[in-house]
Amino acid sequence: MGLRRKSREIALQFLFGLDVKGLSLDREAVEGELDRFCRNFATGKKSWPYALQLIQGICTNREAIDRQLVRHSHNWRLERMSPVDRNILRIAVYEMQHEAEVPARVAINEALEIAKQYSMPDSVAFINGILDALQDDET
Repeated sequence: MGLRRKSREIALQFLFGLDVKGLSLDREAVEGELDRFCRNFATGKKSWPYALQLIQGICTNREAIDRQLVRHSHNWRLERMSPVDRNILRIAVYEMQHEAEVPARVAINEALEIAKQYSMPDSVAFINGILDALQDDET
């Protein structure tokens, strides 16, 4: 598994935890949770910098990212999505819109591979549909 994939998985696990706990994404809450997360979970030191970049970027841009998700997820409210799917989508949208060195196709493929591992089988098509629509809208 590549370093970036591991970073994305770490970010997913962290964001999922925040989401399930219902914690806000403000700077203080995130920093406290990051400290707790690092103490309790073994995270690879090499994959941590990009994971942190993703987490901070998603927390900073969550409202805009969520607006994009709502706009492209027809008949699905954000609250109805599983927390795993919602956070996989957030990671991919963040990468597509804010990480210039990550091509959109790579962000989408990585999201699909992570969904295959962490989500339900039907989620892969769901995530792919939303991300493809978002990518088509941006081109």
